[in-house]
Amino acid sequence: MSRSSILLPVVLALAVAVLSPGSARAHHAFGAEFDPNRPLVLRGPVVKVEWVNPHAWIHVEHTAEDGTSEVWMVEGGTPNTLLRAGLTRDTLKPGTVIVVDGYQAKDRSNRANGRDVTFEDGRKIFMGSSGTGAPRDGRDPTERAQ
Repeated sequence: MSRSSILLPVVLALAVAVLSPGSARAHHAFGAEFDPNRPLVLRGPVVKVEWVNPHAWIHVEHTAEDGTSEVWMVEGGTPNTLLRAGLTRDTLKPGTVIVVDGYQAKDRSNRANGRDVTFEDGRKIFMGSSGTGAPRDGRDPTERAQ
């Protein structure tokens, strides 16, 4: 097999990966979208879970201080990371009441980065995504290793 016949498929695969629109290109650093100076706590039932890469999204129905109900989209880590932490589709079924500690989106929309999820039985699991701009708040287990 010639060198060019091996190199061509590699070059084509890289070109497709770089030029294809896909979830990998939607990945972002915490600081690009979320505000570390806007912590929040959301309480309510899970409405929907999007178990997708690069970040899973949990939709939570939260009752605001004025009594109105709002649905928030809460970003977590990758599905694989959440599975390793103990969060599964079964633990986050619609109707499951949770408390999410997190940080609001910079655009002040009803989107947040969830750092911890706490269940009614008291279990608390880190669900946040780490990386550039994420607060060093002691919640990320990998912070302790650094």
